[in-house]
Amino acid sequence: MAMDALLPPEMAKQAEEVGRQKAQRSALGLLTLAVIAGADIAFGALFANVATVGAEGVLPYGATRVLAGVVFSVGLILVVVGGAELFTGDNLMVMAWAARRIALRDMLRAWGFVYVGNFIGGVGTAVLAFLAGHYANAGGGVGRAALAAANAKASLPFVEAFFLGVLANVLVCLAVWLCFSARSTTDRILAIVPPIAAFVAAGFEHSVANMYTIPFGLLIKWFAPAAFWAGASPADFAALTVGGLVANLVPVTAGNIVGGGALVGIVYWFVYLRRA
Repeated sequence: MAMDALLPPEMAKQAEEVGRQKAQRSALGLLTLAVIAGADIAFGALFANVATVGAEGVLPYGATRVLAGVVFSVGLILVVVGGAELFTGDNLMVMAWAARRIALRDMLRAWGFVYVGNFIGGVGTAVLAFLAGHYANAGGGVGRAALAAANAKASLPFVEAFFLGVLANVLVCLAVWLCFSARSTTDRILAIVPPIAAFVAAGFEHSVANMYTIPFGLLIKWFAPAAFWAGASPADFAALTVGGLVANLVPVTAGNIVGGGALVGIVYWFVYLRRA
């Protein structure tokens, strides 16, 4: 195997072929790999939350956000290197669809199974983390930070959440796009970290990450014991409801599709594959 990195025209062909292969995968295969990816991203979100607990007032805001972004990137590293199926990254399947290598129904079928699997993986990881008492770490600081993050996401206005989703998946899909040039695991890791750190540091919205963050906050709000709530109460997080979860996921998911599918996938198809 040649050791030089692929150039963009070859990367586009690789992305097209990968999209074709994903569309042919069985429903069970897609769902299983998607559950793994949902858990992978959840671990990245969990790591980012822990890394920033206690940083407020100690580190500058920017440094704290960059730290969160760098450690969150472990989630996409696990997905890409481990070969799992992530809805936001799979938005690049539009390149295979635009090149007429797959039918629209096959792309939507794959997206559907992957989205459901990602949700199961994210929520399942939230349940496991709650049952493990993870929220009580740092004297409850981990749980308080998780609650604040979840409540803020559930409070976002629809239009703002949509465009934050657009921006997030531009960077996520650019990270995946860069991985198509890679020849080694090291290449993939180095390509992933900067774009993912950028989207987290900027406060953009990722639907699959929110499938962990908001449910974890909900579990804390519903089931944390009275000892956890010293100086606070569940009523302080009024936006954090099942309705708030849905109100976040709908616009963020739509924004992710536009950002990753249209602004990255279709653009690169237009430049490198349209004539073919």
